Amino acid sequence: MPSAKILEQKQAKVNEIADKFGKAVSGVLVKYQGITVEDDTKLRAELRAAGVEYSVIKNSLINLACEKVGFEGLKPHLEGMNAVAVSYEDPIAPAKILKKYADKIETFEIRAGFLDGAVVDASVVGELADIPPKEVLIAKLMGSLMSPLYGLAVGLQAIVDKGDMTPVEKEEAAPAEEAAPAEEAAPAEEAAPAEEAAPAEEAAPAEEAAPAEEAAPAEEPAAE
Repeated sequence: MPSAKILEQKQAKVNEIADKFGKAVSGVLVKYQGITVEDDTKLRAELRAAGVEYSVIKNSLINLACEKVGFEGLKPHLEGMNAVAVSYEDPIAPAKILKKYADKIETFEIRAGFLDGAVVDASVVGELADIPPKEVLIAKLMGSLMSPLYGLAVGLQAIVDKGDMTPVEKEEAAPAEEAAPAEEAAPAEEAAPAEEAAPAEEAAPAEEAAPAEEAAPAEEPAAE
């Protein structure tokens, strides 16, 4: 039978693990098997640089810690040799780093995880690993927020620049106003029907020419 001291140490360890689980924003349970010393060293260095705590823990201790924090969903995966990675700030980091090694080492397997106090399966951990890093997401968000402001700044600067122009420059820069549509010409009044020409008065019948006067007979020459 374990001594009271050993039981006390075990309980303290369980409380420590449970406290980590409770405070972490995310965690990943992996089957810690088949990884070389070289890969293990690289893995731990990457996790440490990302602020992730990683350790190989006995299944019995994980089991008791899960009971304390309500992570019973992890219990079915507590067989063989397991390691746990927890993050207190970046929920993506543990999944992203561990998945990279699980993809290249067949026996190093992601079994399950937890996110914001809820247990998730390996497929969800994989989806979490595919999310871009927090820095990239922040950069995209800032870019989408700055784009309208940039457009506004450009527009305001254009107004300022236009205010500094000379009258001639303003006239040249101003877009040509569209010519007002010409007023539709009033429909031409229908020409009044030409007055019918009055019928020409019939010419008075020409007076019959007077009969030519008979020529007077030439005077006879005087006799000598």
